[in-house]
Amino acid sequence: MVQIAVARSGPRSQEKRAEILRRAADAFRRRGFHATGMRDIARSLGMTPGALYYYFRSKGDLLYFCQQHSLRRLLGEGRAILSRPGGEGEKLRTLIRAHVETLLDETGGSAAHLEVRALPSGRRPWILAQRDAYETTLRRLITRGVRSGAFRPVDPKLAALAILGAVNGIVLWWKPEGPRRPAEIAGAFAEVLVGGLER
Repeated sequence: MVQIAVARSGPRSQEKRAEILRRAADAFRRRGFHATGMRDIARSLGMTPGALYYYFRSKGDLLYFCQQHSLRRLLGEGRAILSRPGGEGEKLRTLIRAHVETLLDETGGSAAHLEVRALPSGRRPWILAQRDAYETTLRRLITRGVRSGAFRPVDPKLAALAILGAVNGIVLWWKPEGPRRPAEIAGAFAEVLVGGLER
């Protein structure tokens, strides 16, 4: 497994990196991911560039951490939800809510989550494999719902891609100062997206 090339790897350092990521999302929203440099991120955080480089040696490291952090949480949630008893509709709602809240709370609504092509090439395969695994989890849940009769007869792959496109796209318009909080958006999206599948 690829590891993040950073100076520290303890639990407190991981928490600090997650905090930096959430706050760096503001810089990405203002300037766009590609136009934002490490000095811009440091400035937005009130840090010196040297202090930021202590946690992330490059923007590629920060990007990798963003996607790795999100995917680990989402895959863990997906596996746990699949193994629980209960109906597929409620399980899918739970997974969609977890996905939205991960994007908005864990990564601060950072569009860096979408920037797979900007990853350093050596780190891209692991991220792509984890994204595929997560999509498979979503498809498996939809397939179960179709087979049980809880969902209409839809193509599970297309339905999964439609859901992923909808929830991932939230980071393109969400603003922390907006009128709706992450949990409210998560609940609304879960109802709309699952409601479109249920009989």
